[in-house]
Amino acid sequence: MKQAIRILAIIGSASKNSSNEQLMTHIQRFAGDHIEWTFIPDLKIFPHFDPEQSATLPPEPVGTMRQQIADADAVVISTPEYVFSIPSGLKNLIEWTVASTVWDQKPCALITASAHGAKGHEELQLLMRTVGARFNAATCLLVHGIRSKMNEAGELSDLQLRQSLSDLMAGLEALIHQSHPIP
Repeated sequence: MKQAIRILAIIGSASKNSSNEQLMTHIQRFAGDHIEWTFIPDLKIFPHFDPEQSATLPPEPVGTMRQQIADADAVVISTPEYVFSIPSGLKNLIEWTVASTVWDQKPCALITASAHGAKGHEELQLLMRTVGARFNAATCLLVHGIRSKMNEAGELSDLQLRQSLSDLMAGLEALIHQSHPIP
């Protein structure tokens, strides 16, 4: 029997039932039974970043999150762009990991789904490269006009986006297998 791929999903939006959360739900639905998902859907559980505390005694939610990243075979981040940047909650989560090595060569898929998103997507890639995450063009996706690609029920109505998400997950699985083959 094939071992499940463990993926940690991080949703960067501060809003409940956001387009990014709906997008992640769609990915989870079509990704297949061979993937075991863990979600960090609410970034509000993390206190404001404190560099001294991060290095010596991180708060319990931070320690748990770091362990979840370390235990995952890969991480998928889906985030909107806020004011030409990533949301502060996602930036805070990343800052809490800087004093660790949890991202070192960790396979990642990076999705920015927003009205525009180009600047936020660029920033997300820069930050993840800085912390040592592993990703490539096949595991990065910028989705312009995300709301126009979903119906009122939050389901994807854009066939090209569905294909792009499928391609992204195939690219992530290839990156995972390059890092460490899963039996």
